[in-house]
Amino acid sequence: VITRLGLAAPLTAALRAAEVDFAVFDAVTPDAPIPMVEEGLALLRAESCDGIVAFGGGSVIDTAKVIGLAAANRKRPRELAGYFRGLHGPMPIYAVPTTAGTGSEVTVAAVISDADAGRKYLVADTRIVPEMAALDPLVMVGLPADVTAATGMDALTHAIEAYVSGWATPHTDRLARAATATIWRQLPRACRDGADLEAREKMALASTWAGLAFTRASVGNVHALAHQLGGRCHVPHGLANAILLPGVLRFALPAAAPRLAQLARHVGLAGADDAALAERFVAGVRELGEGIGIPSTVAALREEDIAALALAACDEADLNYPVPRRMTPADAAALLRAVLPAAQPGAAAEGGAPPDAPPARSGARRPARRSTARKRAAEPPAEG
Repeated sequence: VITRLGLAAPLTAALRAAEVDFAVFDAVTPDAPIPMVEEGLALLRAESCDGIVAFGGGSVIDTAKVIGLAAANRKRPRELAGYFRGLHGPMPIYAVPTTAGTGSEVTVAAVISDADAGRKYLVADTRIVPEMAALDPLVMVGLPADVTAATGMDALTHAIEAYVSGWATPHTDRLARAATATIWRQLPRACRDGADLEAREKMALASTWAGLAFTRASVGNVHALAHQLGGRCHVPHGLANAILLPGVLRFALPAAAPRLAQLARHVGLAGADDAALAERFVAGVRELGEGIGIPSTVAALREEDIAALALAACDEADLNYPVPRRMTPADAAALLRAVLPAAQPGAAAEGGAPPDAPPARSGARRPARRSTARKRAAEPPAEG
């Protein structure tokens, strides 16, 4: 799509003018399927490339990260799944994101997928953070409204999950608050008018701030569930996050109300106390999504898939994410049933709220803290 729209033409023209040899790999597809990643890796080796420019959305940048790491370590992409699976860091990687959502241009993670197995795999390494990222709202102008909406809600998910994380710090809090407030105001504008350069620029910055926040503070249950939906139902990651976010936030309310109340105040909502503010914030997230066309259900989800998806989501969350409230398999299943299409048995009643879940388990084990790379990036405006 990037090549067909000519978005990368100024970049390739500049490289030619500077007499820099390059090869173009434009076969990236959503969710970065492993065979496609291997195809890109083969081209990089055949052309003896010594650097990578990732020009595209999250799947493009994730593909570039995994190709670079695989080339440096003479490994196949699947062998890199997990944490720090390579001895050597990749060749220089540069990113030009064309969506405002994933934040992959500043994160330590990449996600690849195995369509046959219906699974997604995380590749995490501090050395795969791109050396430099260029945020240009002009390359986002032609993005369709539905993609703008889903990727923008993806960025909002990153900001909120980082803010309620057990690994949050004052620095990540500042980034997450700035991202949340900016997305709250600018995403509807960007969806209404894709040529609104001010909204596009602010969304690009907010996405990067959210990426910087979650690459340090991590994500949570929304991502644990969304990864399973992406692998099994082939739902784009940002859209899966957008659909799941309101229900998971409601599930987290007993443990996360004070933090959600702080975000509510930051976006300008009013309430009598923390509990009321947190409820208003969760309702506001749902209203934001509905206002920009986010669906409330996952069309491809089936009741018979839910038990396995719930177990896989709990495994992912328990091993990786410092969530405010830990999901049981029953909790995860209830949250998934809330997004079942209405025609499916077990679908939640109209309104989208998941069934009441049992109390959170006490003494939940938190995953071990991992170090992350420090990178310079645009900072949000000072608060106050």
